[in-house]
Amino acid sequence: MKEDYIHFIGIGGISMSSLAHIMLHNGKKVSGSDTAKSHLTDELEALGAKISVGQRAENITNPDLVVYTAAISEDNEELCEARKKGIRCIERAYLLGEIMKHYDVPIAVSGTHGKTTTTSMIAHVLLANDTDPTITVGGELDAIGGNLRTGKSGYFLTEACEYHRSFLHFFPKIGIILNVEADHLDYFKDIDEIKQTFCDFAKLLPDDGCLIVSYDNKNALETAKCARCKAVTFGIDGGDFTAKNIVYDEGAHPEFDVLLNGEKISHLKLNVCGSYNITNALAAFAAGYELGFDAEKIKKGLETFCGTHRRFEKKGEKNGFEIVDDYAHHPTEITVTLKAAKDTHHNTVWCIFQPHTYSRTKALLNDFAKALKLADKVIITDIYAAREKDMGIVSARDLANIIDGAVYIKDFNDIADYIIKNAKCGDIVITMGAGTVYKIGDMILEK
Repeated sequence: MKEDYIHFIGIGGISMSSLAHIMLHNGKKVSGSDTAKSHLTDELEALGAKISVGQRAENITNPDLVVYTAAISEDNEELCEARKKGIRCIERAYLLGEIMKHYDVPIAVSGTHGKTTTTSMIAHVLLANDTDPTITVGGELDAIGGNLRTGKSGYFLTEACEYHRSFLHFFPKIGIILNVEADHLDYFKDIDEIKQTFCDFAKLLPDDGCLIVSYDNKNALETAKCARCKAVTFGIDGGDFTAKNIVYDEGAHPEFDVLLNGEKISHLKLNVCGSYNITNALAAFAAGYELGFDAEKIKKGLETFCGTHRRFEKKGEKNGFEIVDDYAHHPTEITVTLKAAKDTHHNTVWCIFQPHTYSRTKALLNDFAKALKLADKVIITDIYAAREKDMGIVSARDLANIIDGAVYIKDFNDIADYIIKNAKCGDIVITMGAGTVYKIGDMILEK
């Protein structure tokens, strides 16, 4: 990239901070802004980036390039100022795509759910095989000390998000489609448009590339017809890579045989819980196998994976009940997470849910209610707006009102007090959502 000075609008985001890291690693001058500082922005400052709190026109001090996310509105002060000055402005996805061009084996993990966990699993596989990869993940992974690892080899691993069709700017050689479901309906018209977008992603793969796709998810499987390269399938119900003889321990950690075309090639015991992680592990195993890695080293990588932050992350115990945090913010994710919680054999499963965006809550309201009913006790708090404004189309109370026994509590401190008063020894309390709900778990532990 010829530009020497790059400014990031929203630099504190998990993906934007990774890109800023890469640019700093490549000797570029970096500045950026966000609504607040965090440990991610602190790390960037320590590397030489100039960070501004608040997004204002004066932050644009003549950079060569401005990078912004799809969540940045067109009337953003910094974006408007950069365009007024004639500075080149690109979305985050464009920059990530340009970076991918410089690697021999770019790997992109897509799907409505499971991207961060599966990317993290593949990261462990790559590390176990001493590949010295560059990795960017949409969460924090202890094995790489955060959300980014910069390596010196030709391996590049990233998540690939379908929102705003961002992943269509990528250049993967190996693409993974975990599942295709209705989401981001503030942008997509319907599931058919979403399916077509994933088909377009499959078409990106070169003739000598590989598409690794779920056999169990019908919408995902249909995308294999769109790829001009080799397609490999994985799933519990069938596929090239399958899991058989599945058993669970008391913590709901699965153990199973891995079969390729009906022949056993490995045996895995995962350190993460839930049946959904079996399919994530099969996708990661298929990726490692396609890369030519030895089955024993793939196994080693997967069995050292103990989870990513905010994915069924155990935060601690209080008064004998366990506190877990999870990023689930779609009905399917909520369903599999609560089923996994049930399998851990706690007495009562509490779910504190913070809906994410008004449009998603409105479009999937009844699906959210059905999923949350799997918990024994449900607390709903206010919707996390993210990129949206409250137009009065839906509220958290609307969701609480259609779930028998659910309660609506606005204030996080009041929720923490309610849990301490009512949760019993042997219960499990899950804070759930993609916003700030994780803070409640910390508040409970600190009280």
